[in-house]
Order: sequence, then C-alpha cells, then structure tokens
Amino acid sequence: MVRLRRRTAVDQGADAATSVQTLAVLLQAGAVPLVAWRHLAETGDSHAAAVVSRAEDGMPLTAAIEAEGGAWLDLAAAWEIATTVGAPLAEVLRMIAETLRDAASAADDVRIALAEPAGTARLLLLMPFAGLLLGFALGFDTVSVIVGNPIGTACVVLGILLMLAARMWTKRLLDRAQPAPGTPGMQAELVAVALAGGASVERALRLVAESPASRHGGRERIDTVLELSRAAGVPAGELLRASAAQDRHAARVAGRMRAADLSTRLLIPLGVCTLPAFMLLGVAPLLLSVLTSTSISL
Repeated sequence: MVRLRRRTAVDQGADAATSVQTLAVLLQAGAVPLVAWRHLAETGDSHAAAVVSRAEDGMPLTAAIEAEGGAWLDLAAAWEIATTVGAPLAEVLRMIAETLRDAASAADDVRIALAEPAGTARLLLLMPFAGLLLGFALGFDTVSVIVGNPIGTACVVLGILLMLAARMWTKRLLDRAQPAPGTPGMQAELVAVALAGGASVERALRLVAESPASRHGGRERIDTVLELSRAAGVPAGELLRASAAQDRHAARVAGRMRAADLSTRLLIPLGVCTLPAFMLLGVAPLLLSVLTSTSISL
C-alpha cells in the first residue's frame, strides 16, 4: 500500500509538470487564467476539470488548485505569490513545470534504485513457505506432523511468527528508504519568484511562509543564500535557483545512497528471521516426518 502511494505521488508530480507547462503556453498566448484552465480540462486532464468545477462553484482559483493536494500545492503557492507580487505568470509556471519535472525525475531514479532490493525482499519472504510446499511435493506426511506432533505444531507457529516479524521489519526498512514527500528546493524557487516580482526580501519570505510550500522546510538554507547575496552584493534570484537545483540533486544522490544501503540492511531480517523461519517451516517438518516414519517402521 505504501509502495502504491509513493508511486502515485511520483506520477502526480510528472502529470502536474505537463499540465503546468501547458498552462504556461496558454497564458503566454493571451488566455485569461480560468479560460486556460478550461482549455486544459477539455484535453481530458482530470485535475484541471476538478479545478474548473470548484472555481465555477465560487471557490477562489488558488484555493481550487490547492484542493488537489500533492504537487498541485506547489503550483497553488507559485500562482498565489506570482499574482500577489505581479510576476509574469507564464514565466513563473514554466519555471514551476521545470522544477516539478526535475523533482519527479529524481523520485523516479530513487524508485528504480529501490525496486531491486524491494523485489528481493519480497521474494525471500516466500522462501519458508516454498520449503513447506516442497515437503508436500516430495510426498512427506508433513500435515500429520504439523497437526499431530506438538513439536511440529510449535515449529510451524514459531516459523509463522518469524515470518510476520520479517515482513514488518522489511516493510519498515523499505519505508525508511523512500524519499520524503514534497518537492526539494521549492521554497527557494518561490522566494526567487517573489523577488523577481519586486517584493522585498522580508515580504518574499513572509509570502512563502504563508503559502502551502512552507511544508517543505529549508528556511535555514534560504537564509544562508540571502546572507551570501547581501555580503557579495549579487542578485539573490539566481543564487536561490541554484540552491534549489542543488537541493534536488542532493535528494537524488541521497535516495540512491539509501537504496544501496537498503540492500545491505535487508540481510539483517534475512539472517535473523527469514532463514530460521525456513528451517522451522521447511526443514523441521520434513525431519520430524522422517523420524516419525522411521520409528513406526521399527
């Protein structure tokens, strides 16, 4: 279920980037915002259709965009800030589309890197049950051993408990290796948008802090970049965008490192839980069956 939610978030970021790029083209061609959204909805974009429906019901356009959640929160924040400070909306949307596309690409890289260790973990979890089925296939009377022999019953119960522990342990490791939600560097991008529209540094920071993008964090890094801009006497916009790009690159590298580390960490539940469960579910019933049949023969 977690894997499905992560995949949906990645796909939504890529879809939002395409939609935002289309909106930028429509606005640059002279369409007013709501008309641009209507044109986008007519192409079959379900998110645009939902936004248009809310806007036509009287909801403010920014709030209608924000209600879509996920990557659309970033678009809502950029839309609100651009319209508040008077920044060129089409140019801002092009920048947001590029940012969302880059973030979705980074998340895809991490998801692909995690696919191999995650698949290996799921395969290993089936190993104990495969050993149990092997006993049935070879003709051993493991059912009577499991049901009628207290030792066999204890082995199966303990093996199943170890399997459940391995599953929970593996799921926790996979969850911890997943990328954090949100778009890295988005706050810095939005501060740059506000500054490009003529807002002061204090007002730009306040607008971003009040926007949905504040959920991403990263204010400390923005303050460092702004301090560098003041000390060096250079415009902050380009420095902020470079910082945002660096944040996305760092997120991509960190995700790949987590995936590499995951391959090693998955060996721990394998040795502690999965292999003992294989012995208890696959090997122990076979040995008990052999010993039982031998004692009966004697």
